[in-house]
Amino acid sequence: MRKNSVRSILLFAWTAFFISLVEANDLLNDVQHGFVDNNGVKIHYATLGQGPLIVMLHGYPDFWYTWRHQMAALSKQFQVVAIDLRGYNKSDKPKGVKNYAMRHLISDVAAVIRHFPQKQAIVVGHDWGGAIAWQVAIWRPELVEKLIVLSTPHPNGLFREIADNPEQQSNSQYARDYQQEEAHRELTAEGLASWVRDEEAKKIYVEAFRRSDFEAMLNYYKASFPKQNSGAQSSTSSATSPLTKIKCPVLAIFGLQDKALLPAGWNGTWEWIDSDLTMVSIPEAGHFVQQDATALVTRTIKMWLNR
Repeated sequence: MRKNSVRSILLFAWTAFFISLVEANDLLNDVQHGFVDNNGVKIHYATLGQGPLIVMLHGYPDFWYTWRHQMAALSKQFQVVAIDLRGYNKSDKPKGVKNYAMRHLISDVAAVIRHFPQKQAIVVGHDWGGAIAWQVAIWRPELVEKLIVLSTPHPNGLFREIADNPEQQSNSQYARDYQQEEAHRELTAEGLASWVRDEEAKKIYVEAFRRSDFEAMLNYYKASFPKQNSGAQSSTSSATSPLTKIKCPVLAIFGLQDKALLPAGWNGTWEWIDSDLTMVSIPEAGHFVQQDATALVTRTIKMWLNR
């Protein structure tokens, strides 16, 4: 390949990356905000663009702004709606572990989808948002046109690893710690935002976390993450019990450097999906793959949706 061609390719790549950064920085001024009521719990969302509906779900510790780069790019073809999960930022923060059971989280997403004119949505999730996205596709398949999951393996694969993989068990110790009654008292907004590399974005994260409820954040772990002595820890029976196979197309993206959710959890994913499955592993990316490999993740999602 000629040097001029290489320079042109590099220039194009850097130009596209720079444009995406500018668009993401403008996002705070461009999005429209709203709330959806779900049985008395208000769920905040930010939306941009017009077209088929995409609903995006963040994880821990995060909020809707994690999708800023993807929103800027996808909004040219889609109406992108990124929500704050209950307990986070501007969404309501009901008290009590029972209010963070998975059935309520599924119901929140269903309420958001029903709020918009489309009957279905492309559901995108990362971390806890990924766990919720899987469950929405399993229990409310009529609402999900396509499913995109980042970093979080299918629940069968995840529970299998928690049950049988000593490395995953060790790496999940933080989740066990979060299940302790007073664990939220150890958290700070600044500490929760420490993973954010962009210094300007980090300031926005700290503000959002100061509006959040730390105890509510950890209630996700108390309500739905397997307990230390649960069956999922000692036996694979709960992990391998049959679930309704997912009927819609699935795109899975994960970083091979993810230490929170090890890549082994993705083994066998195809066994639980009764549609086409596209899996993309990114060697240098960690758990927050949508920010570790922003351009690649965004490009992959766009290409997959435009097949």
